[in-house]
Amino acid sequence: MTAPSQTNPQPPGEPMLVVDDLRVSFPNRDGAWTEAVRGVSFQLGRERLGIVGESGSGKSQTGRAILGLTAPEGLVTAKRLSFNGVDLLNCSPAQRRELRGGRIAMVLQDPKFSLNPVMTIGDQVVETLRTHTRVSARQARQQALAALEAVQIDQPERVYKLYPHEVSGGMGQRAMIAMMLIAKPDLLIADEPTSALDVTVQLQVLAILDKLVVQRGMGLIFISHDLRLVSTFCDRILVMYAGRVVEEISAGGLADAKHPYTRGLLNCLPRLGEDRHPLPTLERQADWAL
Repeated sequence: MTAPSQTNPQPPGEPMLVVDDLRVSFPNRDGAWTEAVRGVSFQLGRERLGIVGESGSGKSQTGRAILGLTAPEGLVTAKRLSFNGVDLLNCSPAQRRELRGGRIAMVLQDPKFSLNPVMTIGDQVVETLRTHTRVSARQARQQALAALEAVQIDQPERVYKLYPHEVSGGMGQRAMIAMMLIAKPDLLIADEPTSALDVTVQLQVLAILDKLVVQRGMGLIFISHDLRLVSTFCDRILVMYAGRVVEEISAGGLADAKHPYTRGLLNCLPRLGEDRHPLPTLERQADWAL
């Protein structure tokens, strides 16, 4: 099997991912269309890009459109949507399948709904590997165990044989990360990968992602509603509201954000040592959605 990046090499100096005027629309019951993503544009190299915003802002739909996971009734358009020289809007279904899980992977929010309940953890990791690489069953098992160990799962031999309902949320999320990373993708999209985890496990998962991104030189899109978490983990941040990007800022410059929506999100965060009851309410402005 020939990877798409070999037949469509990335031009010298070209970003890994180019998103230009991405739009995702869904039909209403009355036949009209609603845009969930409206003109999102950004480029990504081998870095950590955070996308933040409240529920319904379009951040998850942006990630799904890149991977080709938009619901069948949805309409995805863009002036340009390319990955390593591959036109993601016009590539063949076979090329899409090779890319998905092989060169571009996505860790979804909750392992309870993402893992197959009737397959063991090990079988699911092996299936991902053998879909994208030609290895023997023995080699696949060895690599799957190594992948589980790489995400700091104790006793990988035992966990390999377990079903998803037999592991905790944190362990299930680590297994998801192992499954998505075993084919050594160039781009990882992590959609709320820590939202269902307690703080201690959150930090462990973030440390795993950080280590793997640095070691493998991957690009990472980290989707979250947690502005403070993203600011400490990512290099750049896109702030989304009502389907569009309202501000792009470096993570280190978050305190100097200019857009009133970003400032409002920051003001709503609790602060140690301050009595902030009740927390400030975000006052929305109609022109943010324009």
